[in-house]
Formats: sequence, structure tokens, C-alpha cells
Amino acid sequence: MSNTTIQAFLDTHKQLVQAIEGLSDAELQWKQTPEKWSVTEVLTHLVDHSIVVSFRIRDILAGTTVKLPAFGQDAWVSGQHANSGNTADILAAFQALLHYNGILLTRLTDEDWNLTAISHKGDTVRIGDIVRGFAAHVHNHLGQIERIRQAQLEA
Repeated sequence: MSNTTIQAFLDTHKQLVQAIEGLSDAELQWKQTPEKWSVTEVLTHLVDHSIVVSFRIRDILAGTTVKLPAFGQDAWVSGQHANSGNTADILAAFQALLHYNGILLTRLTDEDWNLTAISHKGDTVRIGDIVRGFAAHVHNHLGQIERIRQAQLEA
């Protein structure tokens, strides 16, 4: 897999830091409605997603024959009272997971990058797909953070 893919994966932390730059704690925890996520909850979800992706990659490398796990993102966010979290702590955890996974990714062979498993949806996925998908997932949530910021300005 190319260094560009790994770098795009690692760059997600910097992009999140830039996306929330200048926001106060109140702005980070602001919710447009009780059902919608705050910026803090979005960031917490991305740490949760990173944990799940970490497991999925390792399970594929270990030769899993079971479906890769799904997770209930809304239940995870609400169950851990994510909006009460400290953004600096959340981003530190995100960065630590990225760093640790980045080290692993640099050790993988081309064959490793192409190892497959069955997703919780029943699709065949490769490790490379998971890594690229994670970066794309973060980019989707960067758009969500921007929409939350805009909604605050309009409120």
C-alpha cells in the first residue's frame, strides 16, 4: 500500500484539530437538537470508530473467519456520556490510536494489505479498504463539524 494512503490516514488528526480551532467548550458541546451530536460527540465517535477499525485490522491479520463486528454508534456515544468529555483528552486518544496503527500499517506487506474478511454487512473487505474507508469516514465527519458550526451561527 502506498505511503500516501498511510499519510492520509495519519493526517486525519491534524484535520480534526484544524476543524475545531477556536471553539470554546460551550461551542464544542452545543447541540442543535437533543438527538443530534455535538462536536465533542462527533470526536468521541471517531475515537470509537478508530478502536473498532484497530480491532478489525488485527482480526483480519490474525486470519479471522467470522464477520467483523459492527457497533451501535449512537448507543456508544450516549452510553459513555460523550458530551461531558474533554476535547483535548479525546483528541489525544485519537492521535495515540492513529500513531499506533500507523506503525502497524508501515510493517504490512502487499499481501497483508490485500487480506480480506467479511464485514458486518456481508461484504468482502480488504485491510486497504478499511484504512481508506476510515480516512473517508473522518472526512464525512469533518463536514458534519462544519455543519454544526454553521448551525450555531444561525441559532
